[in-house]
Amino acid sequence: MKPMNEEHLAVLRRHMVEVIAIHADLASEELGKATLDERVMASMRRVPRHLFVPAPVAPYAYQDMPLPIGFDKTVSQPFIVALMTDLLAPQPHEAVLEIGTGLGYQTAILAELAGQVWSVEIIEEFASHAEALLQGIGFSNIAIRVGDGSRGWSEHAPFDKILLSVAAERTPPALLEQLKPAGRLVLPLVSEGVQFLTTIDKDPAGQLETRKLIPVRFSRLETV
Repeated sequence: MKPMNEEHLAVLRRHMVEVIAIHADLASEELGKATLDERVMASMRRVPRHLFVPAPVAPYAYQDMPLPIGFDKTVSQPFIVALMTDLLAPQPHEAVLEIGTGLGYQTAILAELAGQVWSVEIIEEFASHAEALLQGIGFSNIAIRVGDGSRGWSEHAPFDKILLSVAAERTPPALLEQLKPAGRLVLPLVSEGVQFLTTIDKDPAGQLETRKLIPVRFSRLETV
């Protein structure tokens, strides 16, 4: 059988986005809306997810499922990537901090929508692979470093938005400090043993408002 070409892959990406739209509609009660931002959906149609997974699982890249990427980690289900991005609502003038680069798929989606993405990854092999891949496909507004994500990236703080692609028992204080007033943080947060996708908004006075949405399953935040 001949390999798939770019036209085939584009069709599969469009189908993936149609499935994401169905999931959003089904979860409308929990989310408070039935559709995700069209900017987010357009970025999901553009970014080639098959490049961000190991070759053996690339044929499954456009199915709505998490996929293994090594070191007992996964790249998130496309619906969850789209939903977290929609909740974060990155804008072209904003700086976004991402914790948990992985192989860079969520990073690429953020970079399509934000002005600058700073991403922290604790696994050195992931960070170097993601950096080379993202540069290779033309992203110039991403910087990646190896380190403990719970400490953020203070040299580039404060950030308009922060996204964690890993679950935390509690929101790391350093990240709340590095979030701008009127900023938003999106993360999987553990509550009574269950991870919930959670948004934390910081008002102009620095007060925090937390909203718990749907149950999710993510790798845990690793610290050193």
